[in-house]
This record gives sequence, C-alpha cells and structure tokens, in this order.
Amino acid sequence: MSRKIHIFDTTLRDGEQVPGAKLNKKQKLEIAQQLEKLNVDVIEGGFPCSSPGDLQAVRAISQQVRGPVIAALARAVKEDIDIAWESVREAERPRIHVFLGSSDIHIQKKLRSDRESALEMAVSAVKYARNLCGEVEFSTEDGSRTDFEFLCRIIEATIQAGASVINVPDTVGYAVPEEFGHLIHRLRETVPSMDRILLSVHCHNDLGLAVANSIAAVRNGADQVECTINGIGERAGNASLEEIVMVLKTRFESYHATTDINTTEIYRTSRMVSRIMNIPVQPNKAIVGSNAFSHSSGIHQDGILKDRTTYEIMRPEDLGVKQDTIVLTARSGRAALRHRLTELGFSLDAEVFERVYSRFIDVADRKKEITTQDLQSIVEIEVSKVPETYKMHSIQIMSGNKMAPLASVCLERDGQLLTDAATGDGPVDAAFNCIERITGVSGKLCDYDLKAVTMGRDALGEAMVRVQIGDTIYSGIGASPDVIEASARAYLNAYNRYFANGGAETTDK
Repeated sequence: MSRKIHIFDTTLRDGEQVPGAKLNKKQKLEIAQQLEKLNVDVIEGGFPCSSPGDLQAVRAISQQVRGPVIAALARAVKEDIDIAWESVREAERPRIHVFLGSSDIHIQKKLRSDRESALEMAVSAVKYARNLCGEVEFSTEDGSRTDFEFLCRIIEATIQAGASVINVPDTVGYAVPEEFGHLIHRLRETVPSMDRILLSVHCHNDLGLAVANSIAAVRNGADQVECTINGIGERAGNASLEEIVMVLKTRFESYHATTDINTTEIYRTSRMVSRIMNIPVQPNKAIVGSNAFSHSSGIHQDGILKDRTTYEIMRPEDLGVKQDTIVLTARSGRAALRHRLTELGFSLDAEVFERVYSRFIDVADRKKEITTQDLQSIVEIEVSKVPETYKMHSIQIMSGNKMAPLASVCLERDGQLLTDAATGDGPVDAAFNCIERITGVSGKLCDYDLKAVTMGRDALGEAMVRVQIGDTIYSGIGASPDVIEASARAYLNAYNRYFANGGAETTDK
C-alpha cells in the first residue's frame, strides 16, 4: 500500500532569494503556470509583505492558476497575515503560511524574547490567520535545532489554534538524515494531535544533505516536502524537487510513497527556471543536468547500445528530455518552424512567434542547422525577455595577443541607432564597456557563465551574467553562435532589467 507525498514548491519564494534572481510579476506568473502543468500540490507564490510587487505577483498567480494550493508566507504578526490573505484570497485553494523561530538561538537572538512569549505569539498568529483563511500552515523556523519538548508544545498548541499543516524546517541545513528522520518519527509518536494535520519538512542544503534529509523524513512519516526546482535557494539552496520526486518514483519499493508530479514536465520546468532566474544548472546535476544521460566511457557506451538499462536507471523521455536529431535550417519557413514548436509543446502568440522567427533566421544564417536544443534556447530567451529599452543592432570586435581588444557596439533605442567604441581587458570586457558608455550606467560584473547549448564548432553559445548596478544585482542571458555576441546580449539583457525596474540613465554621457 502506498501513500501520497504532497509536493510544496517554494521556487517563487525561497528560490527567489538567490541574489540577482528577483522576478517580476510576469515572470512569476509564467513559472507558476508551468508549475501548474508540473502538477505540484502547493505553489508558494512569495512573501507579499516584502514589497508591493510581490503582493501583486502572488495575487496574479491566485487569480490565474488553478489546481494547486496557492500559499503566501507571513511572519507571525497581524500586518503580514493581512497582506498574505489579501494576496491569496482569490485563489481557488488559498493558504496562509505563518512562520516563527522556535529554537532558543532564534528566540533569544533574533526575536529578543523567551519561549513562553514565542509560544503565545505563534498561537495568536495562527488563530488570527485561521479566522481569515480555511487553510493555515505553521512553520517552526529552525525546527531541527529546537528543544524537543518545546517543539512538541508549540506544534500541539498551533494545531489546537487551527493549523492544518505543520512544517518542521531544517532552516540552516544542520541536520543529518538519521537524526532528522528520528526527529520526525518522535514527533509523530509524541504530539497528541499529529494525526489531524499534514506534517511537512523544509530542508536546506548547507551540508549537501537537503534531499537525503527530506527522504529520511518521508520514510519516518512526513506527508509533505517543501522544495524548489533545481534546488535553488539562498546560501547552498533547498531540497531539489526533481531529485525527491524521482527518488520516490525510481525506488518505490523502498518507500511505498508516490507524488502526483507529471514527470514529463520536469526538464522543461528546470530549463524555464534556469533561464528566467539566470541560474545555470551544473552539467553533472542529478536528473536535469546536461550530462545526466551522457556516456563517454567506452564500456558504458557499449552497454547503453546493447540495453539502456545497463547504465541508466531512468528513461530520459520520462523527464521530458527529447532525444532526436530533427533539424531546421535558414531555408525552413514559418510553417515548418511553427510545426516544430508545436511538436515541442510551445504555443506562442503572433508577436512572440515573429520575434522567435526573426532570431531563428539570424542564428540559422550563421549556424547551418538548428537542433532542438538550439530552438528551445532561442524560444525560451525570447519568451522570457523583459521590455527592451535598448536592442542589440550590431557588434564588431578587433582583438589579438599583440593588441588591446577593441569593441564597437551599436544599440537601438526608440528607432535611433547609438554607437560607441571601447577597449577592455579582453573582447568581452570591451563589449561590456561599450554598453556602459552608450547607456551611461556603470555596473560591476559579479558572475559570468558561458556554455555551449549543443556540441560542435558551430554550437550555440549561451551566456549568463550577474551585474551589480547601484545596490541591486541584475541577471541577464544571451545566446548566439558567436560567444562574444552572446556575452554582450546577456550584459544588455541585465541592463534592460535594470531599466525595466525603474532605473534611469545618467544625463552626462
């Protein structure tokens, strides 16, 4: 007999806390709609009290996404709870998620309080939230480092106050699997009202054990796992949704637990989150990394050719990974492109399709053949673009080991072409300097990642950058057969995010 494990996705809240990964309302809604296709049980849309923009984003998700529970996070204070309710009240299935530190270090150092006051605060908050919303989740922040007796007290008290979900987080990633599993088992046996609620866990990856701790919790009675796509999150990240789901699916005989996740949407969801948040997925990442189904050893290749199960425990197609060789060229017309996009599951409106077609022709003129991976990269970048204050018109580079690299970049703004030239430490740096000179805004490059989308000399290059402008970090992504152009497009994309976020140009260019 199997039991269902609820998948609580917090990509849009905890995952978004990665520096430079801040999402606007449109981007949050796009990811939430994909999470709906993935069939997660709960989408934590955000932390509405953090900003008016987050409130609007969670409200839009509540209005337009159907199926999953839509949750909003709130501190254990009335004002936060009111704002959280305002953001989710139009959801088909709303939930208010209240949290409060329960460990002595959080109570004493962060809250400047004591256990009894914290207990009273938690109960009061849950009661207030329950009067607004039929479903309330309470999180014992830093639960894995909380005194066990007090943890039992605060859990029982908040259940009596109206919480229908209790979450025990390993907030700082301190737990190890045997210890965390034992904690969940003891709570199941000790807390009198535990059979009335869903017991949830939320594990961080500071010691690389988030998934292992989550699975240990499932084995010992957890009903819900809180996780993120690609395991993103602040510090070392969160438990990875795709890893947890595929562990339970692949090793069913060990856990007798299932999820309702549509696994064929895992790969697309992973790529979407990576691109929109501009956080690369490491090649050797389990389940969704580019090397997850690659084999270089001759012995492995021989085995795979004879029977894939010799070295693969999962089928790529079960994750939505398409393995085909269908290609398009510059001679492929709109009809052929639209047909291929439909096969890949993309449904684009006329305006976006024309942008994709224009970029497709531009790349195909230089690359001869466009593979499925190339096309996915082009589409996903165009679909997730922010409004373009500046558009890339052209770029020229002069570089060599005996000369200072020189770049000339031409950008278009409101129909006007703006050109400037600059030198740099290398051709990429020179191109970045040109963009700064044209826009009149200086930035600091914090992170730069470049990879090939496909194999071969004419592979499409994909660049991701993080740029600090003022006190804020903006991320950008760009793709081109020319890696310098891809880098410049990524840098420009970050600047367009800055302008879309209300940034202003300097007057002295």
